[in-house]
Amino acid sequence: MEGKYIAYYRVSTQQQGRSGLGLEAQRASVAAYLNDRRWEMLREFTEVETGKGANALDKRPQLRAALKLCKKRNATLLVAKLDRLARNVHFLSGLMESRVKFMAVDMPDVNRLTVHVLAAVAEHEREMISMRTRDALAAAKARGVKLGTAGSLNLRRVNDRRHTYANEHAMKVQAIIQGMQSQTLAQRAIVAKLNGLGVKAPRGGMWHLATLQRVLARLR
Repeated sequence: MEGKYIAYYRVSTQQQGRSGLGLEAQRASVAAYLNDRRWEMLREFTEVETGKGANALDKRPQLRAALKLCKKRNATLLVAKLDRLARNVHFLSGLMESRVKFMAVDMPDVNRLTVHVLAAVAEHEREMISMRTRDALAAAKARGVKLGTAGSLNLRRVNDRRHTYANEHAMKVQAIIQGMQSQTLAQRAIVAKLNGLGVKAPRGGMWHLATLQRVLARLR
């Protein structure tokens, strides 16, 4: 494909920006796409920011500069992935209304309609992730987990619950295991019988030799 391009690379954390993680992959993707084509790379812009919030463009001075240069030079804005621009429907709508041509390497044939649909799906997924996170935090709080407090306190409570559950499970299977031991079965044979009978291990899965030995230690 012939034409003039301005590349825009973005990562969403300062850590990624310092390490180069993500940026090198984006550059490589753009270079591979333009390989064997007649093209002119006018300039490359790199941005490191969160991209969160309704004012995403205000937080991206490099993107604003890239768009301005695209208009001035009648160039196409080129990104490695569509989500490097935004996952916000209104933001992408505004970008399209700016009349700047843009292209995503991962979706070179997308049109304005598909961009709207993909952005809407991405935005919905982001909202669902946020909702699930809030629900998980609320559930943890309801269980007595102190959110925002020192990790050792919460860790001790979690460990205490696990310890109590493991002891209770050991007591439940004690009679079964002792019955098998009375038949002078080896531990591996007991494991096989427990799995054959469908008796669940402490974590709900299959029994293993190490699992049985931990339960026996608890019963002692």
